[in-house]
Amino acid sequence: MRRRSKRYRRARDRVKDDLYSIEAAVEILKRFDGPKFDETVEIAIKLGIDPKQANQLVRGAFSLPHGIGKQVRVVVFAEGAAADEAKAAGAMEAGGEDLVKKVQDGWMDFDVAIAHPAMMRHVGKLGRILGPHGKMPTPKSGTVTDNISKVVGEFVAGKIEFRNDDTGNLHAVMGKKSFASNKLVDNINAFIEHVRALKPSTSKGVFFQKATVSTTMGPGISLRIA
Repeated sequence: MRRRSKRYRRARDRVKDDLYSIEAAVEILKRFDGPKFDETVEIAIKLGIDPKQANQLVRGAFSLPHGIGKQVRVVVFAEGAAADEAKAAGAMEAGGEDLVKKVQDGWMDFDVAIAHPAMMRHVGKLGRILGPHGKMPTPKSGTVTDNISKVVGEFVAGKIEFRNDDTGNLHAVMGKKSFASNKLVDNINAFIEHVRALKPSTSKGVFFQKATVSTTMGPGISLRIA
């Protein structure tokens, strides 16, 4: 059994076995004794879906109202003018088959990959490498596009990608603990409403079965969501 730190146990003692409003949950986690670094605030949602059914998967990309508080490392699979646009918009690297080869050789030091449609015949080779890490460009998440500069700019500014895992859980970053409480509340509310709108028509019953917010080193706080 994993032994928790004294800091974690003190934080856990502040959380009752109850459901909290988003505002109350944020105020509780803001009062946790934290480590020396600025912790990330995350949300986890248990969805009422069958993750084995392709028509019930929930995934996409979303621009949080106040960003996520970190620099997002973006790479772009593009050539020529599109590659130049990507770099001008803030991409850390842009390239064609050379960049594909670099990833095939094991380079993964980036957060988001974007691809121009013309490059997908080459990028498709990376499915088994990028897919398990949630970094494979897809039209559904908006990361396959011919509007390179716009999409790169959005991700550099803090747009997030998300998708449910094999158990129907959805995890996403909501910002930093140092954010003002109202900014964290805004981000969480906006994300929840965005995911709510993505409920698959084939998903029956309660869509949001459980939701918690937590800091990197802290316990989860259960949310009351309609």
